[in-house]
Amino acid sequence: NINTFVTLFSSTRGLRSIPSLSRFHRLRYLWINNNKIQDLTFLKKNYCLTELYLNNNELTDISGALKDLCALQILLLHNNQLKQLGKTVKELKGITSLQTLNLFRNPLAHDPDYRLYVIHFLPSVQLLDRKPVTQRERESAFHLYNPERSCVVESIAFGKKVNTPLGTATGCSRGTQPARRLMMAPGIYNNKIPFENPEHAVLLRAMTRSVMEFSSIDWNKVSTCQERRLENKAEEPPEKLTIRFR
Repeated sequence: NINTFVTLFSSTRGLRSIPSLSRFHRLRYLWINNNKIQDLTFLKKNYCLTELYLNNNELTDISGALKDLCALQILLLHNNQLKQLGKTVKELKGITSLQTLNLFRNPLAHDPDYRLYVIHFLPSVQLLDRKPVTQRERESAFHLYNPERSCVVESIAFGKKVNTPLGTATGCSRGTQPARRLMMAPGIYNNKIPFENPEHAVLLRAMTRSVMEFSSIDWNKVSTCQERRLENKAEEPPEKLTIRFR
């Protein structure tokens, strides 16, 4: 039965267009590389595709053609005419199973941050343009395209609970006042509502919270092990900013 085909070859035939393949419900592997295809609307309902070879065609846009192919693992699009990096990556964002992707020899690949952009916005990709994605590249992409979150991650060295007596002045507090004492009526724990004034209950809970201490260090000023060995000199202790708050 033709509808049960899982593999279809149609390479190097000079094809400019292909009729809809929606009747091939179980199609998993499709080779249509080395043609002159400019439109991919024939692929919209082939949800079982796991490998798609579209390299060496004349594609200028893939918008709306691939986003529903959620099982796709390998996608080769190199040597086409794709120009809009953001638009192309947006089309592929929903394909969380995508592991191998080729986009080289497209105009969009000339963007200086092209590789890091793809790595950041398509985190499932493990092999990009025939090169494995490294952890260093993922970190660089994170710093480049998520700078605010990156600064937070780098600045917080550690956090710990501090057993500070209530009302004691802390490292960065100014004009800290002793905490107010609450006068609780006898037999208070026999009632369902311990305080007639809700503000007193809120204050009591605030008084029993743990004090947190966070330390921040500028890691760019801390020498690496290799630098310390080469310079062979005593290292000055790094400046550390400590903040305590309730």
